[in-house]
Amino acid sequence: MKFSVLALDYDGTIASEEGIHPEVRQAIIALRERGICVLLVTGRILSDLQAHAGDLLLFDAVVAENGAVLAFPGSQRSQVLGQPPAQRFVEELAKSGLAFAHGECVVEAEAVAASQILEIIRTLALPLVIHFNRGRLMVLPQAVSKGTGLREALSALRLSPHNTAAVGDAENDHQMLEVAELGAAVGWGSPALIAEADDIIEGGGPPAVAAYVTSLGDRPRLPPERVGRRSLLLGHTPQAKPVSLAVRGRNFLIAGAPRSGKSWLAGLLAEQLILQRYALFVIDPEGDYRSLEGLPGVVVADASDPHSHVHDIARLLHHADMSLVLDLSHLTSGEKRGYVRALLPSLKEHRRKVGVPHRILVDEAHYFLHDSDVIDLLDLELAGYTLVTYCASRLHSAVQAAMAAVVLVTREDDPGEVRELARLSGASSLADEWMEVLSNLAVDEAALLPSAEEAGDLLVRFQIAPRLTAHVRHRHKYMDMPVSDGRAFVFTRNGTVAGPRAHSLKEFVEIIGRSPAIVDSHLRRGDVSRWVAGVFGDFELSKQIRELENQVRGAPGQDVTDAVAKLVTERYSTIG
Repeated sequence: MKFSVLALDYDGTIASEEGIHPEVRQAIIALRERGICVLLVTGRILSDLQAHAGDLLLFDAVVAENGAVLAFPGSQRSQVLGQPPAQRFVEELAKSGLAFAHGECVVEAEAVAASQILEIIRTLALPLVIHFNRGRLMVLPQAVSKGTGLREALSALRLSPHNTAAVGDAENDHQMLEVAELGAAVGWGSPALIAEADDIIEGGGPPAVAAYVTSLGDRPRLPPERVGRRSLLLGHTPQAKPVSLAVRGRNFLIAGAPRSGKSWLAGLLAEQLILQRYALFVIDPEGDYRSLEGLPGVVVADASDPHSHVHDIARLLHHADMSLVLDLSHLTSGEKRGYVRALLPSLKEHRRKVGVPHRILVDEAHYFLHDSDVIDLLDLELAGYTLVTYCASRLHSAVQAAMAAVVLVTREDDPGEVRELARLSGASSLADEWMEVLSNLAVDEAALLPSAEEAGDLLVRFQIAPRLTAHVRHRHKYMDMPVSDGRAFVFTRNGTVAGPRAHSLKEFVEIIGRSPAIVDSHLRRGDVSRWVAGVFGDFELSKQIRELENQVRGAPGQDVTDAVAKLVTERYSTIG
């Protein structure tokens, strides 16, 4: 998290009887000199707040009336974010003899009047709700809270909740803390709020808040015992227990053999980040992530477009709620490498300056991040990277070390890679044990290594959760992609090896083209459809081949070899 915004409650948090505490005032001035935007978020009526606190120019924006009024002191502009109280509601309150006050939207009263006010709301059938704040209550339109007001203020200032820290003390601060990436509760405040907060400010009164906000660096970290409220669902264990990861600004490494589902798993995490309004930047070498454009706020840019220069891409990143997928699939290998190596330092500088993108996903990371100058390309201190690779051993040692905390693995049958992953996780002695598990993961399975806190001391095997968007495959690249010797197609006749092994789909088509009879017995047994599904994970092609296999079993002597070759060739000569 790049800290860019501070949201502060007023009463019970930063205010004394005389107004804003002097130590808090000095702390806010110092924050704004650092370029931190400071917002005041309060339940008070704006006119009452101005009378108590002064001109409010200390703040970039003020959210008043518990989220119903947004004001910008510098321009003296304000707007009401909810409906004014209905006249008949105010009249009924007056008739009841209750003591109350109302602002542009909120109605305030003592908390003990709640039952009477609730009865009036029920009788008039009004769409109103009651918010409690210690000994007081506020009546507001439905769905208006400090959280909604904070979101409106951040949107107006083109800032993100994911760069925001918030401090509160009471019942009406729950939604504000929920919106902010880092929500802190004062230790002298509501026990319920303290239980939900990411951090707790110990001490007593506004001076403790002043000391806390002064201590917030540019990249505040959550206390290790509080993993944070924002999480990403990975899937479920065989016992149906959910497996999740706390976002918490950490780096993620996704490793596994080619065609084992790495990009699918990375896309699953990307979807959830986007839907939680993180600004995500995806470096997509093969066009596998284009379907994310179906989600809100996602733009796909083609790196081969003349307008997609590195500097043009950087200009798009000023929108804190936008995610971008950079498709490099139409560039040559050398062009991809040059583009990414020019882009990563720009992203690093931009994140340091404005805090977005919040996370960066790099697929085929080993291709870009193995040289000794990798420190110049990445901001490993700020973190927030998700690296996807079939060759974790090729990553630079500094990158490996930065990724070691959270490692996800799809099927991996290379002993050398398994040993490397075990070493990164501090479990070298378990490499052989892990090999047994990782090499037998199904195409819809993965494992969370025990270096992650969520895994405890275990390697956690899980079934990957379903995706919202389709996984786009640039199929042409898989025609030539070799698989390991153990996963190659072995042609046999009467139990004896009858020809060369096919280490790729291209080799398979070439072999059956030269010797059509070599595949006949395999088609009758269903070997080809099983190989395509199990090794390449292409269940659609497997289904089509299975139909041909059924024809062979139903009509012995029928030759479908050419039809099989045509299915494979057409499937993988089309970009999908």
